[in-house]
Amino acid sequence: MSNSRAGHVARSTVRPNYETGTRTPLRTFRRTVDGIPIDSVYNPGSVVYNSAPPSPVHPVFVIAHGFTGDADRPQVRRVAEAFARYGAVVTFSFRGHGRSGGRSTVGDKEVLDLEAAVAWARSLGHARVVTVGFSMGGSVVLRHAALHRGVDAVVSVSAPARWYYRGTVAMRRVHWLITRPEGRLLGRWGFRTRIHHRDWDPVPLSPTEAVPRIAPAPLLIVHGDRDGYFPLDHPRMLAAAAGEHGELWLEPGMGHAEHAADDALLARIADWAVARAG
Repeated sequence: MSNSRAGHVARSTVRPNYETGTRTPLRTFRRTVDGIPIDSVYNPGSVVYNSAPPSPVHPVFVIAHGFTGDADRPQVRRVAEAFARYGAVVTFSFRGHGRSGGRSTVGDKEVLDLEAAVAWARSLGHARVVTVGFSMGGSVVLRHAALHRGVDAVVSVSAPARWYYRGTVAMRRVHWLITRPEGRLLGRWGFRTRIHHRDWDPVPLSPTEAVPRIAPAPLLIVHGDRDGYFPLDHPRMLAAAAGEHGELWLEPGMGHAEHAADDALLARIADWAVARAG
């Protein structure tokens, strides 16, 4: 496929019918600047969209899932439904995941996928955009906000602070999945995730290096004290790098990413985002 600009529509969509109050999610493929079609879903949400286009009062949440997730996973749909009570929601599948094209680069080129989703959200009339990422997606929202800027608030949940971390059993398994041919085969057939075989070249900006560049956009870092992938030194490093522009929530009893974020936590995150994204 030939390269195209971010936000190009790979197949046609129909905009929401604001006159009749239609809230049926829209689904399309957005093409990234490097030509990858990204499966994307828009839900106009359940707040004040019955008679007019989206109000600037309500943000759009762009959700970046974790590694081996996709827009159709139950845990991603649950997150989307929780945020739809507070604004519109865009979910999408990163490259190499689900219905999207390409192969996963495990957090590197994925910033282009997120940028295509953000551009789509703005094209639908939303003045305020909040990016919310989980695990790998949490590192992507940090790098995206640092490199592309323009979002109104950033929420990073269960994200690593540094690359190549192998300090837990769970992360050693992830590295096996990424680096070994048999691991990538399991990723393709067991997790619907197609993983690129090449190493990063160059190594992308680390999450900790990205965080200071996000200001003045407000940043929320959320991490569970029972996270089996990344221990608490990761969120603390991110919070220290953010300084006064970042806020850290260490959640007692919480595990890792979308699976561990209960409805009460998602509601608190949404409340924070609505308050800060102005």
